[in-house]
Amino acid sequence: MSRSLTIDDIADHREYERGRAAFRSQVIALKADRRVDIGPYVSLVFENRDTIRFQIQEMARAERIVTDAGIEHELAVYNPLIPEPGHLSATLFIQLTNKDALVEWLPRLIGIETSIEFEFATHVVRCDVDPDHASQLTRDDVTASVHYVSFSFSPDEVEAFATGPVILRTTHPNYEYATELTERTVESLLEDLRPDRESSSPA
Repeated sequence: MSRSLTIDDIADHREYERGRAAFRSQVIALKADRRVDIGPYVSLVFENRDTIRFQIQEMARAERIVTDAGIEHELAVYNPLIPEPGHLSATLFIQLTNKDALVEWLPRLIGIETSIEFEFATHVVRCDVDPDHASQLTRDDVTASVHYVSFSFSPDEVEAFATGPVILRTTHPNYEYATELTERTVESLLEDLRPDRESSSPA
């Protein structure tokens, strides 16, 4: 069964306001387990049905999107970021807090979105980047500060991932770092990778 959201999953403005504080707290806690820092400047937040639903709800709230057509447009944009079983999907952030750092690092990190990989047991799983999406975010002389990446796992790789340890690394020549995932992060990502383990969004 697809994990994609439908218009029935998106609360209208008044309903969402009533439950927003609780849902926001839930998603903040969820993202804490699904955020992985690699080196000083790169972080990946692994998306799932709850994080994407929150993103759509917040977009609709901020932009006052109230029509079915408007919500359907947001669903079309964001549903591809929800991973199906055997896949992971992440938003990659380049976290630079001042102009000098931006000027120095964004040109140096061109291609960073293609250099992310998992290493576990005897396996290496490299990220995939949609070429159309990448072409919109990276120019010849500078990269964007936000990218979207995905990972595809075979059934054997999923089971090996579960045994740990799991390393997430960058292999970019100007930015080579590695981080070992915590047990809580591995467990959370396994909910994405294994079938019939969908997250449960609040009504």
